Amino acid sequence: MSSLKDKIVVITGGNSGIGYTTAKAFLAKGAKVLITGRQPGAVQKAVHALGHPAEGFKADQSDMNDIRRLYEYLQGRFGKIDSLFVNAGVAKLAPFETVTEAQYDELMNINFKGAYFTIQQLLPLISDGGSITLLSALNAYSGTPNATVLSASKAALNSLGRTLSRELAERKIRVNIVNPGIISTPLLEKAGLPDEARTHLSNITPLGRLGQPEDIASLVTFLASDDASFITGAEYNVDGGLMVHPLIA
Repeated sequence: MSSLKDKIVVITGGNSGIGYTTAKAFLAKGAKVLITGRQPGAVQKAVHALGHPAEGFKADQSDMNDIRRLYEYLQGRFGKIDSLFVNAGVAKLAPFETVTEAQYDELMNINFKGAYFTIQQLLPLISDGGSITLLSALNAYSGTPNATVLSASKAALNSLGRTLSRELAERKIRVNIVNPGIISTPLLEKAGLPDEARTHLSNITPLGRLGQPEDIASLVTFLASDDASFITGAEYNVDGGLMVHPLIA
């Protein structure tokens, strides 16, 4: 029997891509899942596709009022939760010299500030022995051009995860970080990535393919399970070996 059976899992940004696929994986293992998203129509469509016992709640991770509303709803609906997957985030690129204050604020408010206060607000609801998993990115470590703000927001998120793993250890709440590589999600499709670019990205990945949302979902569900009960403060690159740089190409 799965150690996730009847566990209550909250996934931010769960109406598409990695969040949606991870919600589906949790449900398959017997968990009860609530997903959030900024667009109520998209959230409800995802909940309908996921099926019972999936639930949804409209919440913008960058909006402090929405975060408080989410806490109040979860408190009244469940009283407690067992696992939080902080998945919501945005990825936008711009040359350093053109970045505006508004662009900076958008990425930092969603990727770091929003994640920070989502965890803080929901922490009283997380059961002792529960888990928090943060979805970061390879940008936390790579020197990707045009990603100064994105990289800073993800590096801050990783630092938060490491610190919280120590701070919450007394309650046996485990905190881990997942750094995806290049994952084939609707985000790539929205970016209008041409076939030749996809081929190039596959070729530069040592395992020779783009990642799939299921590759991330498998790790996230594992980290939330009792099988990972001695894992906290860990960071996992799920990238097909992309961060293992060859000395000679």
